[in-house]
Amino acid sequence: MFDGIRRWQRRQWRERSKAERVELHSVISLCAAEWVFMLTWLVLPVAAGVRHRPLPLVLAGLTLLAGVLQCVAANRLARPSFGHYLGRERLPGRALAPSLGLLAAALALPLVLTALGGLAPWTARLALGAGLVSFGLVYAMLVPVPVFLRRAAVVGLVLMAADALAVRSAPDVLMAGLLVVFATGFCLLAARCGAWTLSVLWEAERSRETEARLAVAEERLRFGRDLHDVLGRNLAVIALKAELAVQLGRRGRPEAVEQMTEVQRLAQESQREVRAVVRGYREADLGAELAGAQGVLTAAGIDCAVTGPAGGLPATVQSALGWVVREAATNVLRHGDARQCAISLRVEGGRAELTVENDGVPDAPAAGRPGSGLAGLRERLAALDGLLRAGPAGPGRFRLTAEVPLPPAAVPGPSGPVHETTPLSEVTP
Repeated sequence: MFDGIRRWQRRQWRERSKAERVELHSVISLCAAEWVFMLTWLVLPVAAGVRHRPLPLVLAGLTLLAGVLQCVAANRLARPSFGHYLGRERLPGRALAPSLGLLAAALALPLVLTALGGLAPWTARLALGAGLVSFGLVYAMLVPVPVFLRRAAVVGLVLMAADALAVRSAPDVLMAGLLVVFATGFCLLAARCGAWTLSVLWEAERSRETEARLAVAEERLRFGRDLHDVLGRNLAVIALKAELAVQLGRRGRPEAVEQMTEVQRLAQESQREVRAVVRGYREADLGAELAGAQGVLTAAGIDCAVTGPAGGLPATVQSALGWVVREAATNVLRHGDARQCAISLRVEGGRAELTVENDGVPDAPAAGRPGSGLAGLRERLAALDGLLRAGPAGPGRFRLTAEVPLPPAAVPGPSGPVHETTPLSEVTP
């Protein structure tokens, strides 16, 4: 049983994005509010206050049945109504037909009970409010606010007129009008404002995705410009000299060999320049990666602490550990539900050790093929005789450790403390 609950929690909560979690919470809250009003304003008062006569008991039973069915219908429309407000789907008008019929029954039956003397007027008012709230929480997200207010005013006038015929008491009629005002305001605040907040959150989510795509596109353009700048001139010169060598060769001129030698030199030079561009593109700076990881994790609501000196390490070691930091930060964001993450770097015994530890790890790993990120890191570290360890570090915790040996000339001496904890401002290059 508990395994099933954990699987449901992982599937329905941990594997969702933050916007999807907020939307699920909003739907559950809306459904729960409808049942709370039905139980506290309808079931308990009507069951306790109905007169024990045959006809009032039958009408009270029908009233309770209409309230329960109204909540069921409203719960079924909760998620589609949010989708309608967010513009993801269109809820047709015929989908509201059952709810409208149940609303009419939920409003008419308490008035009939009051007119027959089978229910106290104040109890009937609560039953009317429960019916209005159950329908209004969904309907408020389907129509514009002015339309909702106009139709609520019409419903209020009709209820006040029917109440005047049923009880013929001015205070009770005024109470019915105030009840409609309360139900209207509550539905707009609870449903409409919640849906608006959710739409802002989804818009921010889409903006972050767009920003990430633009960053990738900008980096591709930069890389393309660098390649063009490196290869454009050399390829043009190679083409001209190759054409000149062909012409000289056809004439039997010995200068053709010199031109082809120059073409070979230019080709080798271009090859070296391309390697330099690619190497600069693929190398990761450790200080920049640490600062970037802390910024990204903090923006995602994860408390990230970075300790350890990032300077003084060879470029190859910084590049390898920078890729470890980048992959680890990505995994923390994508997997689990982390709240804390600690990144520490230390140099000891001729080795640089980077540790990334976070909480919020699911009890059981998600099904599917493992990713290739850790395998790529192991290959990158193996080229430097380093190693990578990854695994659980306690209940709900995960630890990633990368070790890379340092060249003898790069090992700090006694004058350079290596265990000192440095703030992020000093880590950033």
